[in-house]
Amino acid sequence: MNPAPKHPLFCLKWPWDANNNNPQHQNNPINTDNTCSFDTPWLFKSFKNLTAVAFNFINSPITQKNPFQFNQNRSVLSPQEQGEAEQRAFAAALASGKDATVVEFYSPKCRLCNSLLGFVMEMENRNSSWLNIVMADAENDKWLPELLHYDIKYVPCFVLLDKNGNALAKTGVPNSRHHVLAGVSHLLNTKRPRKD
Repeated sequence: MNPAPKHPLFCLKWPWDANNNNPQHQNNPINTDNTCSFDTPWLFKSFKNLTAVAFNFINSPITQKNPFQFNQNRSVLSPQEQGEAEQRAFAAALASGKDATVVEFYSPKCRLCNSLLGFVMEMENRNSSWLNIVMADAENDKWLPELLHYDIKYVPCFVLLDKNGNALAKTGVPNSRHHVLAGVSHLLNTKRPRKD
């Protein structure tokens, strides 16, 4: 009596073994017939295809420019160059003679700071007749004197300056986006020119 063929408890299938039609492999005197026949369900096959596409996309060399980049000709600034550009913008804002300047201390790693960018630009456009807004990277060593002078211990932090560069007020510790927006609105209302 011939016992039934033994099936392994688990099956290892290597990608290079699948559909192996290599004549050298067929002439091999050692029988490598694998009794494993594992076929994945359709759901896992499509997941496998998606992950393969994603993996190939990530690992492929990038041959085209980033389509999400705003200005294709613009080079990335080093931290020192960025700090110098922000310092020049700060000096130009104070020299402009406008009633107020708001300095936003931010961190590139801060999600809340990044989410406020559209709000800050809109605020500057609405109040451009009397207000300048300057962005200052709190992680850049170029801003260390200002961080110490204005006692910046958190980001985002907005500091309101008069036309002479004297600090009038700053926003509190940011508990939420709504809290920061309310603080900035309060800063602007303290210095906004009165309409008679």
